[in-house]
Amino acid sequence: MDKIKDLNDQESSRPFIGTTYSEAIFKNATHLVGFCFDGTTSYRPGARFGPDAIKDASFGLETYSPYLDRDIEDYNIIDTGNLPIYPSKWKITNDYFHANTKELDLKKDKIKFLVMGGEHSISYGPMRLALDNYEDMVLLHFDAHTDLRDGYLEEKYSHASIMRRMWDHMSDKNELIQYGVRSGTKEEFEFMKKHNTLYTSLDSLCDKIASIDAKRPIYMTLDLDFFDPAFMPGTGTPEAGGENFHSFIRIIKILKEKNFIGADIVELAPMIDSTGNSNAFASKIVRETLLAMQD
Repeated sequence: MDKIKDLNDQESSRPFIGTTYSEAIFKNATHLVGFCFDGTTSYRPGARFGPDAIKDASFGLETYSPYLDRDIEDYNIIDTGNLPIYPSKWKITNDYFHANTKELDLKKDKIKFLVMGGEHSISYGPMRLALDNYEDMVLLHFDAHTDLRDGYLEEKYSHASIMRRMWDHMSDKNELIQYGVRSGTKEEFEFMKKHNTLYTSLDSLCDKIASIDAKRPIYMTLDLDFFDPAFMPGTGTPEAGGENFHSFIRIIKILKEKNFIGADIVELAPMIDSTGNSNAFASKIVRETLLAMQD
């Protein structure tokens, strides 16, 4: 594949532990990309610093996961650094991502992306890329919030409307599965009920994912406020009542056996949690996700 030039115009932290740093996109590889943006944040800002905090915290981890019995060093995982940083200009950064990936054939060349935010509006580009390459894709949305508003605070592509924007592009060939949601407007909950997208128990969710055909492509978008703030306080819009790490591991063990083609992990705001525990938590989530994406 041709090199994507200027992908890392800005300085960033060391690459995620166990990965290889390169500004190129390779066949048969998973690529870790930082999207440092929090311009539509509506409560507590700071998610633009999430990607570097996750990578820095990874050096407190081992490359081996005892949960999945896989090691990052055994796979072709590339840390491409961060997209050029325009902290308040979503369109510029998203268009940059799109322009440098739109010609890729993810399926043919076995290219995968895990994109780290940034707040949840950054997921639009990676999700569209995946959807454009996999017409029958299942979209897993793990989040405390519905994100189904038709825009928020005069911003159509807000973090609070990201799933509604993706719904605009989905067809009958696709399926949206939402879990962890515990906050939203009445209208948003009615939308989920109408379209049967919401799962309200871990058992029902796991049964649903397990039932998906092993060849069918699955993409995961994970807002870290999915987790209870007792475990993950360093996020912009915390919401009591979330899941814990072991619930996520139960899910990721199922995804490991599926056609897990891409993911984004968003909303770590490291400066909110001065202990650094949220950074370590998020970094471990990234490690498990990277490993579950490997064939």
